[in-house]
Amino acid sequence: MVKRIKRAAVLGSGVMGSGIAAHLANVGIPTLLLDIVPRERTKEEEARGLTFEHTAVRNRLANQALQKLLKQKPAPLMAKEKLALIETGNFEDDLHRLAEADWIIEVVVENLDIKKQLFAKIDAVRREGSIVSSNTSGISVEAMSEGRSEDFKKHFLGTHFFNPPRYLKLLEIIPTKATDPEVVAFMKEFGEEVLGKGVVIAKDTPNFIANRIGTYGLLVTVREMIKGGYSVGEVDSVTGPLIGRPKSATFRTLDVVGLDTFIHVANNVFEKVDGEEKEVFRTPDFMKAMLEKGWLGSKAGQGFFLKKGKDILELNYETLEYEPSKKLKTPAVEMSKQAKGLSNKLKALVYSDDRAGELLWNILSPVLLYSAQLLGEIADDIVAIDRAMKWGFGWEFGPFETWDAIGVEASVRKMQEEGKNVPDWVAQMLAAGHTSFYKRENGKVLVYDKGEYKPVSENPKVIHLKRLKEENRVIKKNSGASLIDLGDDVALLEFHSPNNAIGLDIVQMINDSLEEVDRNYKGLVIGNQGKNFCVGANLALILMEAQDDNYFEIELVVRQFQQAMMNIKYSPKPVVAAPFAMTLGGGTEICLPAARIQAAGETYMGLVEVGVGLIPGGGGNKELYIKYLNSLPNGVDFDLQKVANKVFETIATAKVSTSALEARELNFLNRQDGITMNGDHLLYDAKQAVISLYDSGYQPPVRKKIPVVGESGYAVLLLAAQSMHLSGYATEHDVKIAKKLAYVIAGGKVPYGTEVDEQYLLDLEREAFLSLVGERKSQERMQHMLVKGKTLRN
Repeated sequence: MVKRIKRAAVLGSGVMGSGIAAHLANVGIPTLLLDIVPRERTKEEEARGLTFEHTAVRNRLANQALQKLLKQKPAPLMAKEKLALIETGNFEDDLHRLAEADWIIEVVVENLDIKKQLFAKIDAVRREGSIVSSNTSGISVEAMSEGRSEDFKKHFLGTHFFNPPRYLKLLEIIPTKATDPEVVAFMKEFGEEVLGKGVVIAKDTPNFIANRIGTYGLLVTVREMIKGGYSVGEVDSVTGPLIGRPKSATFRTLDVVGLDTFIHVANNVFEKVDGEEKEVFRTPDFMKAMLEKGWLGSKAGQGFFLKKGKDILELNYETLEYEPSKKLKTPAVEMSKQAKGLSNKLKALVYSDDRAGELLWNILSPVLLYSAQLLGEIADDIVAIDRAMKWGFGWEFGPFETWDAIGVEASVRKMQEEGKNVPDWVAQMLAAGHTSFYKRENGKVLVYDKGEYKPVSENPKVIHLKRLKEENRVIKKNSGASLIDLGDDVALLEFHSPNNAIGLDIVQMINDSLEEVDRNYKGLVIGNQGKNFCVGANLALILMEAQDDNYFEIELVVRQFQQAMMNIKYSPKPVVAAPFAMTLGGGTEICLPAARIQAAGETYMGLVEVGVGLIPGGGGNKELYIKYLNSLPNGVDFDLQKVANKVFETIATAKVSTSALEARELNFLNRQDGITMNGDHLLYDAKQAVISLYDSGYQPPVRKKIPVVGESGYAVLLLAAQSMHLSGYATEHDVKIAKKLAYVIAGGKVPYGTEVDEQYLLDLEREAFLSLVGERKSQERMQHMLVKGKTLRN
């Protein structure tokens, strides 16, 4: 068996196949992407005189898939340069090259006979010990391997990615009876560590785990909608974030997935089960009518919803006409909005007798019972089922976590009163006095399993800050942040202000944390487990103070923030920032001065202050400039103006990276900074970075003077701003902001090449920031962002 996957091959270049190839390239694995040879030439190929023997014709499908990767939104590639790692070919000319691959992934049409024929060819050319897998979403993995060699069978399994592969966390691994357990263990580790996935082991049953339960839940929702006379919009208004589900709720999710895909997945189960379950998976007539009309969802321009101008219309499933979208408003909905925590919100909803409560109870209770009935059939334990639904469908709570949240005893009592069939094992669990599927003891999470509670198996690289806080590991805290003992003499600074916005409370805690760490710890991680790392300073507070003409207060806050960033930079103990998701404005400014950045693969970094009429005020201009300078090779002459131009362009156009790899291209990260593909491992990796720096005798950077381009460079930067204005890309106020920014980056009115100290640049930055805060048009931009959540170009 292979010990490491150095090269891979993907067979089938459709949306899913090319997406998997792109993600393999994202993590640095050279990949061969193959597809069939086209049956006929295009008119363009004929015009170019290309014959069927020409590789451009024979590899056309894979080549076209490659070009689509560059255009797709959201982008499958983390950086465009990764495209070079994907090589194309076809099944007739290049199948022999599968001998080069450590992992061969089949992603062709969902047809058992076609797959078996392809696997016979793969078996003839693959290298012994190489891993072969199918990305099937529902065909029996066992049936696919029939007739294959013993070595093939030992190294064969299902690896079901969710689309799009870069972004959706779930990877279901489906072994056969013949799959070597070592292969399963290796692929689970590879999936988690290298691909950054949440991996669950599933049984070889129709649709495996997530699609089986998710499709059931969607069809139950449709059934209850029809039965209760609810509209599409009403259902979506209560089946999204209100119950811990994605914003796309039910029918927007179907529009995104595509009705044709959904019906195909539903039919997978429909054809293989019987009785009451079969009826649930029967496609409703109105969906069949939509399919015939081609109303497939987003890809067709209409589905359950249709955008008409600025209006979103919903489909009336009885008339198949579009109507203004409606929302379900009931006392239970309002009550749940006031409740704290998802558990209390769910209780407020499902035990209510109004229309929303009845709908949600009639949707949730069958899904909970169905999940319990399938235990042992689709997965060995309830943890796998819960994780599959959270990672594959974006649920905040899995089915059994949901059941615990609403109360197992109370809900089972209600189910039995309604004549619902509660699985024996659940009834026996309650009869034995066990009232929840999960419980916590001595800081460990235990799960109910065949009459007893066992510790939940988890990758040791997963750190839960919530559990650490429950274990009294908080060293100190205030309203905006907490300092937590991570163990191994490393502390972590966690932001928990609303939206993790930076205010004086966080600034104070940064300083307090650095002092505490200097006395008692090896170093500090700055990280959290919120929705985003940090989206910047408390804009509402800045605007309020500006409107009250409290510029002294604003100046004090900015000065303190700048000083805190300098304290991070020159801390005697190493500070490692662990950004993820949105890391904007002040969030990026906190990362730049750290001794090391350990970023999640999906990190969107940028100094975006110009969007609200300001420039970075916490040292971000200076630190990005220094980061650029430090990235240049030692002893090599360089053009200082080009550095200033690049930093100016990055900040003036508010560039935001679409990944950590692109953040490196924009110089928010350097080559020493690390990237963690699995977000669940981010804090662990950041902690290890602290320990490594400490153990190698960490010393803070030496304070150095910084060369600037001065007055002549300022003139060059201004020219760029003016040309953007003349081209219609920048308003007059944009130019005013750009002038302030150019002055700061250029280092003011000094000769080209003058070396200045950091405080000098901070003073320039602070003065420019304060002058812009006082501008009416900047205040209008701040107000617009706070109210609309969008930038204003005034």
